[in-house]
Amino acid sequence: MATPAQWLAGARPRTLPAALAPVAAGTGAAAATDGFDAVRALLALAVALALQVGVNYANDYSDGVRGTDADRVGPLRLVGSGVASPGAVKRAALLAFAVAGVAGLGLAALVSWWLLAVGAACLLAAWFYTGGSRPYGYRGLGEVSVFVFFGLVATAGTAYVQSERLTWAALLAGVGCGALSCAILVANNLRDLPTDEAAGKRTLAVRLGDRRTRLLYLDLLVAAYAVVVALSPESPWSLLTLLTGVLAIRPAQEVLRGTRGPGLVPVLKVTGVVLLTYGVVLGATLATAG
Repeated sequence: MATPAQWLAGARPRTLPAALAPVAAGTGAAAATDGFDAVRALLALAVALALQVGVNYANDYSDGVRGTDADRVGPLRLVGSGVASPGAVKRAALLAFAVAGVAGLGLAALVSWWLLAVGAACLLAAWFYTGGSRPYGYRGLGEVSVFVFFGLVATAGTAYVQSERLTWAALLAGVGCGALSCAILVANNLRDLPTDEAAGKRTLAVRLGDRRTRLLYLDLLVAAYAVVVALSPESPWSLLTLLTGVLAIRPAQEVLRGTRGPGLVPVLKVTGVVLLTYGVVLGATLATAG
């Protein structure tokens, strides 16, 4: 039976910046239009965090029962390591999704019932990333989903549920957060490239190969900071977000150096820190435009 510490490790807390950052950036974009609403922001945060934890447990379950996690580098896999039964991990995923659903229901009641359709799309995307008979994460489409749901939807959606309007600032912030969220997944899949290829998991890293995956990681970092420059005419203070790029220098060097396997674990960790600081600083500086 898994211990509480093992369940926490299985939730992969290092991925939580992918939930926190877009909510911070989206809240700043809402504040820029005088639309900040603390209750709605907290509900959006609950949805994002619960979805992230849910998708982590769902991936652990689906990869575990397929045998993909039999020989993995990185954080503990509950099913793959045998410390928790597949049924228990599946129930944990469904519980997290239920929490996200309840918080999303609250947002829909406060804003508009059509948001339930968006929530349903998020839940389906979370489950079928590695679940079902034809998981899209095994076909190289994981980065697309992360960009859409943990970038555009999470950021612009957070802004919308508070201000009830969409702005270019919110959409561009979503592009930036989505690019850095994708960078986390790209680093993860680069680390797992040999084992994924052996297991028949055709991630984008497997499809692109080692060299082009490393270049993609760098391109995503550049894209995120290009967004900051694009936002500067509307919000000059947003240029302060460029300072967070200093944190990205070391992981970029490691990726360029050709670091592999366990050596990429710190890259994942620091990329998450980059995303979190990016989202917080961008959100705070966007709020000054209001």
